[in-house]
Amino acid sequence: MRSRTLGRGTVRVTELSFGAAGIGNLYTPVSDADARAAVDAAWEAGLRYFDTAPHYGLGLSERRLGAALRDRPRAEYTVSTKVGRLLAADPGAVGEDTAGGFAVPATHRRVWDFSADGVLRSVEASLDRLGLDRVDILYLHDPDDHLPQALDQAYPAMERLRAEGVVGAIGAGMNHAAPLTRFLRDTDVDAVLLAGRYTLLDQSGLTELLPEAAARGKSVVAGGVFNSGLLADPRPGARYDYEAAPRPVLDRALAARTVAERHGIPLRAAALHFPFGHPAVASVLLGARSAGEVRDGAELLRRALPAGFWAELRGSGLLPEGVPVPASAPAGEGG
Repeated sequence: MRSRTLGRGTVRVTELSFGAAGIGNLYTPVSDADARAAVDAAWEAGLRYFDTAPHYGLGLSERRLGAALRDRPRAEYTVSTKVGRLLAADPGAVGEDTAGGFAVPATHRRVWDFSADGVLRSVEASLDRLGLDRVDILYLHDPDDHLPQALDQAYPAMERLRAEGVVGAIGAGMNHAAPLTRFLRDTDVDAVLLAGRYTLLDQSGLTELLPEAAARGKSVVAGGVFNSGLLADPRPGARYDYEAAPRPVLDRALAARTVAERHGIPLRAAALHFPFGHPAVASVLLGARSAGEVRDGAELLRRALPAGFWAELRGSGLLPEGVPVPASAPAGEGG
């Protein structure tokens, strides 16, 4: 599978990357065996970039990912994790972490902390859970409501960690494009992780963020390309941005699926390929909770999408004029 270098640094990521929220029991439980099988399938398919966070399953995702990668050659894969939420033990808690969206026992509570000390404590805890001596990429995680502290305290600490070689690249990950554009302009991040804002249904990342990244030689990792599942399986009740899809958005997804079917391709293939139309996109993050989902994603990436599909999307008003689309050759091929 093709790989690209993030920004002007040295850290490389495969075009398709493994998002490990699912193996942290996002929404529903995943067994240890199935989580391991998902990571194994990713490796067999050529994926070498794995993204996780303390938030995902209150550390479960990091522990499972670390265990699955432990016997792999360390120089052959890239791991990213995130800072901004410390996990504090909560022995009095009962039930599951339903408020956080994960089907795990509520043994800890998340504490927002974008201080320099919080960054160091978070990295130390993540390394322990992962069983690693370094992470390759460190992202600020959802600093939307904490931008002053994230910029003034957390970011300089991350910059020092990069200079010391504790991490190879730094960035920020959010669901909103405007604050990430500020990070591109005001800091020396290598990359940003943009979730759900450069998809077949939402191209708001194209307004400023993607052109800014391209102009500055920075990279974008595109997450949430299925918009919480709607573009993978459009149907009433499907999620869009973590909630039930509004009817107008559902209708657009259903119309796009009809166009895709006319061209003999699954809509989810188009959703996976779409971000690669922009040169700033280095990798598409595929959230997966099973080996089958990983294999499906890798197969979709290898498929060639007919140019006529993109033309019909534009002609039907489902994709605005001027939005770049991928070449007809499949992603993931070549060196």
